[in-house]
Amino acid sequence: MITSLLVANRGEIACRVFRTCRDLGIATVAVYSDADADALHVREADSAVRLPGAAPADTYLRGELIVKAAQAAGADAVHPGYGFLSENADFARAVLDAGLVWIGPPPAAIEAMASKTRAKELMGIEPLKVEEVAEADLPVLVKAASGGGGRGMRVVRELGALSGELDAARAEAVSAFADGEVFVEPYVEGGRHVEVQIMADAHGTVWPLGTRDCTLQRRHQKVIEESPAPGLPPELVDELHAQAVRAARVTEYRGAGTVEFLVAEGRAHFLEMNTRLQVEHPVTEAVFGIDLVALQLRIAEGHPLAGEPPTAHGHAVEARLYAEDPAAGWAPQTGTLHRLTVPGVRLDTGYAAGDGIGVHYDAMLAKAVAHAPTRAEAVRKLAGALERAAVHGPVTNRDLLVRSLRHPEFTSARMDTGFYDRHLADLSAAAPDPHAPLAAALADAHGRSRFGGWRNLRSQARVKRYRTEPEGAEHEVRYDHTREGLTAEGVRVVDATSTLVVLEVDGVRREFEIGRYGEGGDDRVYVGTSRGVTVLTALPLLPEPTARREPGSLLAPMPGTVVRVADGLTEGARVTAGQPLIWLEAMKMEHRVSAPASGTLTALHATPGHQVEVGALLAVVQEEESA
Repeated sequence: MITSLLVANRGEIACRVFRTCRDLGIATVAVYSDADADALHVREADSAVRLPGAAPADTYLRGELIVKAAQAAGADAVHPGYGFLSENADFARAVLDAGLVWIGPPPAAIEAMASKTRAKELMGIEPLKVEEVAEADLPVLVKAASGGGGRGMRVVRELGALSGELDAARAEAVSAFADGEVFVEPYVEGGRHVEVQIMADAHGTVWPLGTRDCTLQRRHQKVIEESPAPGLPPELVDELHAQAVRAARVTEYRGAGTVEFLVAEGRAHFLEMNTRLQVEHPVTEAVFGIDLVALQLRIAEGHPLAGEPPTAHGHAVEARLYAEDPAAGWAPQTGTLHRLTVPGVRLDTGYAAGDGIGVHYDAMLAKAVAHAPTRAEAVRKLAGALERAAVHGPVTNRDLLVRSLRHPEFTSARMDTGFYDRHLADLSAAAPDPHAPLAAALADAHGRSRFGGWRNLRSQARVKRYRTEPEGAEHEVRYDHTREGLTAEGVRVVDATSTLVVLEVDGVRREFEIGRYGEGGDDRVYVGTSRGVTVLTALPLLPEPTARREPGSLLAPMPGTVVRVADGLTEGARVTAGQPLIWLEAMKMEHRVSAPASGTLTALHATPGHQVEVGALLAVVQEEESA
């Protein structure tokens, strides 16, 4: 009987496991890096142990320290969560050798499926050999043999690019999973990513728990998931279930696992088996009315799965809310999260108001999950909840999620894995509320005025200037203090306080909720309506001179670490437009900085190993003059 459980992970998944443990009366233990000392998962645990001595990005990969932490805290079980060491057979063995209960499959099963090349062999699939890839095989996908989450994955469309992409994938895989093995497989375009959740006990029972569709992805990382996968014929669902059960049986599997496929032209192509709990597991929980973490714990205690698999009801959709700017190449964002509320749906998160979002870990803030009797109702419910969400802090993908959920390809279930390749520009286009700057100015005027602003003689209109973030458009608004209170041209000011402004626009009354957090170092104003949040920065009345940069300056698009520069790159080198010059690592992903034009590299300030802030000058390319 498990009495105390340590989660060898951080953030959202640690908080999620702790929630089930509290319901079951199990004590909880957190581990944390120095960067996570004040993190929510640490605050929510009954006790916590610092993991010393490693860089924050590597801390949760220190299996020997985690086992010692469990022993020191008196835990009798370890749950790995997802990512980090969750699919590391050596770590599972170390937990078991220490006399602790491992909440996961046997180490042999992890080994069999943790290598995606070995997994394909077990499923009867012959992988491509890297050295034999030819033009006829293109496009191919370079993929890390261990781990997941899109890290260590590259699409290769030109044979000459294969070597460089292999190197980049290996480097990213080492950083994320401490394993640089990669392989290649055919890249099937226009397909859908479909998976099957399984639960298996130690008594020979395997439950296939429906299907999930995870087709909407960016950089091979899932963005929106749902269950069941829509539009699949019953015979294909039966085939997917049969292959998933086979994967469990050939490995003598135990616990929660997910078998992933690419479905194209009515055929299922096996991709891999994840020997852990998936990020998107809540949609399965919602549809089947179960707690997968609780089932994991029961199976680890030796209990059998009772009876037939539960029956599915309705449809569930999950959206991953990331601190990132989709319009800027999905660049991760950092800063303080001042507020996070998503009304009417399940919200799994590892953050609370006031928490900082750093550069060391994945950029996911939360998962929002809606469940309803039909797919259309679940999609509408989730889109509406996200639209009304209050997300005050760094730039997020919230607007992109709302537009994705309402896009005709998604609502009609005609999406494929190239969805964002085709539609990103439209889905990430800026759409700030046109009345948000005025609402911000009126709230500010109320907050600063002690006497209502009335004068015997009419004074000149007050003027405020704002910049919308992140697109940078500037706005100038005017308003008056009169006998009747605050007024503005073109609208009727119904009410205005420092936190709420009510305007009547063309006969329609609208509310604007105002959030300001300037004392914490964030000078932005968040203006929320039923249509979303517009983020503004107050500007001086007279524009400040813009800092001059040389033409061709390459600036850091995000805070991160310079991991490498192009081979042989020195000042004076000739470069071509689009040529990758510098690689930054942020949140365990590599990001390329490429030459903006063909020309000569006149300055190089980036040095491998150095941390840079957003906007830091990395290099300068002097564009060649056209003939």
